[in-house]
Amino acid sequence: MTVSTRILDDPGAVLRHTLHDAPLAFVRGGDGIVGIGEAVRLEFGGADRMTDAAAAWRAIVADAEVDDPVRLRGTGLVAFGAFAFADDSEDTSVLIVPRVVIGRRRGKAWLTAIDTTPDPAPLGFTRTSVPVPAVGPHVSVPLVPGRIDEDAYARNVAEAVRRISAGGARKVVLARDLVGTLPEGADQRAVLLDLAEAYPQCVTFAVDGIIGATPETLARTDGTRLTARVLAGSAARGADPVSDRAAAEALAASRKDVEEHAFAVESLLEALSPLATDLHADDEPFRLQLPNVWHLATDVQATLPAGVTSLDVANALHPTAAVAGTPTDVAVALVSELEGVDRGRYAGPVGWFGANGDGEWMLALRSARVAPDGTVRAWAGAGIVAGSVPEREVAETRLKFRPITDALA
Repeated sequence: MTVSTRILDDPGAVLRHTLHDAPLAFVRGGDGIVGIGEAVRLEFGGADRMTDAAAAWRAIVADAEVDDPVRLRGTGLVAFGAFAFADDSEDTSVLIVPRVVIGRRRGKAWLTAIDTTPDPAPLGFTRTSVPVPAVGPHVSVPLVPGRIDEDAYARNVAEAVRRISAGGARKVVLARDLVGTLPEGADQRAVLLDLAEAYPQCVTFAVDGIIGATPETLARTDGTRLTARVLAGSAARGADPVSDRAAAEALAASRKDVEEHAFAVESLLEALSPLATDLHADDEPFRLQLPNVWHLATDVQATLPAGVTSLDVANALHPTAAVAGTPTDVAVALVSELEGVDRGRYAGPVGWFGANGDGEWMLALRSARVAPDGTVRAWAGAGIVAGSVPEREVAETRLKFRPITDALA
């Protein structure tokens, strides 16, 4: 495999350059990377899916010849990945090396070409340009209750509260689904552009059919430096500045939400402690403002040993208490029992990494899976603790569906 990166003249919005029916993307605030085609596709499953993927990536990197004079984060050899939430999921987990990558960061743009033919000729140019593709019209997909409707979800929440009160767990994250059908020939880039415009603070992503705009960083590495962001505890935005400020203050004072958030931070720090040093987390959560919701958020930093990749860290952290609950093994078992539906890649790690192992993995939240037959399945969940009220948790899931339902409205 020969990988060549060159400076690119302004490509416009990079999300326009991926494929309309098979997008690969990881973009925040206009910066990021998109992929075109598949040079290498690897599939994994089971409890060792991320360990196997990390080993396979090291083998690919060892055999690759990389020509990268640009040397920015995301240039050179990169892979996009999406991993199933559960060890026993029937959904495959994937790593995809695109044939072409187009990226933008810090005011510079680039193009990377990946050639898997024998003895490829080197690229004979140092700078290039590409036309800006047209994007199809807005995609409209009515979404209706899936296998877990609101009534079933409320019953699941009530049962989870009963189990928690009996001492079976401290927190369980339960989700429900909506389904629809993508129109034939729909341009999925239109959905991504809508998400990116509405949620610029989030990462707009697309990997092998799962698309969304997620606010939660599972693991971001830069050399030996690791950063992560924990989100747990949510409240609807107010309709005016006064009610909005009141909603944020009420969230920060909510015993239920603060407790839920503390479980999530504790879980992440516990999972990181065998792997990293110099662990530091904010003393108190801050209120993260998104267009439709307030979140309690905590940023975490740590130092990693040399040679540990971002995917290694994601593997160590997943599933966090923010998407499963705590204790992890008890919570995961309760999720499987009460939901009774394979989540697929919802709430699993999604992201990218490069040849040196640096990259960024998010949690696949505020997302939907587009199947090859056009079926769309969106998921949204909420953290359940002893003080949870079923009707309020149903309302929270409605809020968390908003990015996808609005983009497909």
